[in-house]
Amino acid sequence: MRVIAGEYRSRMLQAPKGMATRPTSDRLRETLFNVLGPLVEGARFVDLYAGSGAVGIEAISRGAEFVWFAEKAPAAVRAVRDNLQNLKITGGFAVEDRGVRKLLDALLSKERSVEIVYLDPPYEAAEEYAATLEFLGRHHRVLLAESAVVVVEHAKRQATEERYGALQRSRLLQQGDAALSFYSVA
Repeated sequence: MRVIAGEYRSRMLQAPKGMATRPTSDRLRETLFNVLGPLVEGARFVDLYAGSGAVGIEAISRGAEFVWFAEKAPAAVRAVRDNLQNLKITGGFAVEDRGVRKLLDALLSKERSVEIVYLDPPYEAAEEYAATLEFLGRHHRVLLAESAVVVVEHAKRQATEERYGALQRSRLLQQGDAALSFYSVA
């Protein structure tokens, strides 16, 4: 696994050992960032269920202003921190090791809006998709900038809903067994 483009292009990343984390493939990350394009530069970016942190690190490499990582699995949190340290990234990020809801609650209480949210819960945790998207859809006025994009990685065979509160799916891309659903505020 490597950083695809930007300042840290071609640098290697480590994933947590074992099968508990399913890193986003290089190819799918490349597709994601090709779609997001210039939206990433200068953006406030949230990487939920961060795993190794590869997606958020890719955003940093491509010029995101700030990236929040949320992950609670100890091995994955260690991988995120090790990857940031190995790349000598010392600022422009925060790691929330108590999970997604803690990070979203903190952003909500500080009234911090973000331009891009990426979420990639374990495929088998279907309830996490709905709960997180419903939370974002319900609190969009505080959490999401006016033109924010919310991207969900999920199994191709596991469809997400067209709408979660104020969030409406605008695009669906499929690649191999994975899919990316793009949402914006309707």
